[in-house]
Amino acid sequence: MEPVYLDHNATTPMRAAAVAAVAAASAQCGNASSVHAWGRRARAVVEDAREAVAALVGAKPEWVVFTGGGTEANNLAIRGANATTVAASAVEHPSVLTACAGISEIPVDGDCVVRLDAIPEAGLVSVMLANNETGVIQPVARIAEIARSRGAIVHCDAVQAAGRTAIDMEALGVGLMSLSAHKLGGPQGVGALVVRGGVRLDAILRGGGQERGLRAGTENIAGLAGFGAAAAEALSDLPKMQTLAALRDKLEADICEIAPEIRAFGSAAARLANTSCIAMPTVSAESQLMVFDLAGVMVSSGSACSSGKVARSHVLAAMGIAEEVAETAIRISLGWTTREADIDRFVTVWQTLYRRTRETVRKVA
Repeated sequence: MEPVYLDHNATTPMRAAAVAAVAAASAQCGNASSVHAWGRRARAVVEDAREAVAALVGAKPEWVVFTGGGTEANNLAIRGANATTVAASAVEHPSVLTACAGISEIPVDGDCVVRLDAIPEAGLVSVMLANNETGVIQPVARIAEIARSRGAIVHCDAVQAAGRTAIDMEALGVGLMSLSAHKLGGPQGVGALVVRGGVRLDAILRGGGQERGLRAGTENIAGLAGFGAAAAEALSDLPKMQTLAALRDKLEADICEIAPEIRAFGSAAARLANTSCIAMPTVSAESQLMVFDLAGVMVSSGSACSSGKVARSHVLAAMGIAEEVAETAIRISLGWTTREADIDRFVTVWQTLYRRTRETVRKVA
């Protein structure tokens, strides 16, 4: 039986166009900083990728600074801004919350939405566009308006949102935006920080003049080729998110029909089309993951950035979810390879485990 992959928020399979672009670039030699023919050819790959990534988020190509991934982009934004005070939402990715000391956390409500009345005065305010665990989309434009009125630089981690919802960086009003290739069908180890014109930033990696002096190091030509190809395809595929939303809604409806008491965390708010975070009462996330894995279904518990550990979700904790409930939550994230049969398979495994658990509880009682 074919395996079912429902962990796209951790990483999504590379798109065929990205694989082809990586292969073609890997077959060529050239340093993008060299002025000879092969160097100019490599430079062309970099600049084509820059244009494709900029188009994905409604930015100007000259704003795009390539990095080694979303984590580096977040660190460059927060540490490079040199703000005396930094505030970030309590549900940000760890690469934001731990980027520097003294970050104050902005609380969220029970639906994972940032509380607008709690946005503090700070030199830099960082709020993600969409949460990696619940899929909840934040009111970034309104947050940016409030923060900018107080003189703050606004950073937005759009790693999970890019390629899954339409993004217009200028309309959002943010000065910095982080992106990652492997979340939208590109290769791992490549990302970007989009730096709006006029925003001053210091490099945290020094040693060369690459990327306008903001990120030293020889460019990953093959990786950037794949990033550009994936960004272009993800942009053209945005209308297909409606299909993913229907599949996500079917999954949640089927689960609720089996167990009406089940809730999808953050479902009362606007969410990405592909993400669902649900809990199975009395069954730990770790136990669920093992059962699903044995059945050939791949899902996750919260963020996939905990070195393979199933740890308590700081996101659900910030939402006020009781610890005993949060410990039973898993994340199901769909992507461009997901089909209805994958959803049916997940529901079948979930139902079997749930009913077995309920039967055990009845016998004990």
